[in-house]
Amino acid sequence: MSAALQRPTLVLNRNWQPVRVATVARALVMLYSGTARAVDPETFQMYAWEDWADLAPRGDEPFVRGVSFIIKAPEVITLTSFDKTPNSTVTFSRRNLFKRDRYTCQYCGAQPGPEELTIDHVTPRSRGGASEWENCVLACVECNRKKADRTLAEVGLRLRHTPRRPRWNPIFAHADVRIRSWKKFVSEAYWEVTLKD
Repeated sequence: MSAALQRPTLVLNRNWQPVRVATVARALVMLYSGTARAVDPETFQMYAWEDWADLAPRGDEPFVRGVSFIIKAPEVITLTSFDKTPNSTVTFSRRNLFKRDRYTCQYCGAQPGPEELTIDHVTPRSRGGASEWENCVLACVECNRKKADRTLAEVGLRLRHTPRRPRWNPIFAHADVRIRSWKKFVSEAYWEVTLKD
């Protein structure tokens, strides 16, 4: 499958509120079926499938090549009917915890790679510590072994950052490619937290 088909496309609600990120492949299906319109991020002009298919990609713009056509990969689409408002809180999960802590041990600052990192409960579960944003951090195997089932004070470790619930918008959590044109459609606060280089 073409790499361009796997690129992210920002999906806006009918009222232009960001609701999710889809692949270009999914966005093109939505354009073709009429459930969405492509948006030109420079002019904010909207295009139906027929009009979008007639546009030639410029310069280094990503595109999808078919047997007898080339079509621009849309960066932004807007739905033609209202979609549900997205969830505004980040789900507590292993993947999101790794993202929040940037694959870094929160005790020594090491970045050994995901296979050498574990999830540590700051207040151990055996002492009533919960599996939640404010009590879980990434720890390298060595620091986790050192801390074991003890508190930070007992073992003499300090956290590099106080664990908190992330403030990024969940709809962007899995978008690894940063599309600059999205900045026009996403609030400045979400942009700074989620799409920072």
